[in-house]
Amino acid sequence: MALIKLAGTVNDSIVDGEGYRFTIFAQGCPHNCIGCQNPQTHDFSGGYAEDTDKLLETILKNPLLSGATFSGGEPFCQPKPLAELARKLHQHNLDVWCYTGYTMEQLLNGTPEQVELLGELDVLVDGPYEEWKRDISLSFRGSSNQRVIDVQKSLKQNKVVLYEL
Repeated sequence: MALIKLAGTVNDSIVDGEGYRFTIFAQGCPHNCIGCQNPQTHDFSGGYAEDTDKLLETILKNPLLSGATFSGGEPFCQPKPLAELARKLHQHNLDVWCYTGYTMEQLLNGTPEQVELLGELDVLVDGPYEEWKRDISLSFRGSSNQRVIDVQKSLKQNKVVLYEL
């Protein structure tokens, strides 16, 4: 059991990664990207506390889900409970995607907890949203500077490997 501060959840998203996904919106974000679609998630004092075991229980009740997506806010501001949840999701053969305003390179040089969360992810959509690079034709990202990364292949090859959509 671990507590996480949330802005909310979506039980059956089709826009936050491949397949049907349970999306978890972490509360709190330091990036303040211009044009962010979730500005209500920026305030670190907002949101509500939720038990990750309760989230897991809710996720497992939906047999249609391919996995979960961590979004925000900034998931890497709460890496410890999300890493624990990701481990448990993998035990149930569910994949884990994550959206972050940090780049993969920044996260590899981040705190030990951030590196731990990164190591538990299957796919990372990295980089800040840049409104002037907005492109609605892109799959699963809002601006052209963002990358959809196969985390496990990247860690094994010690270089960024893009996820094949």
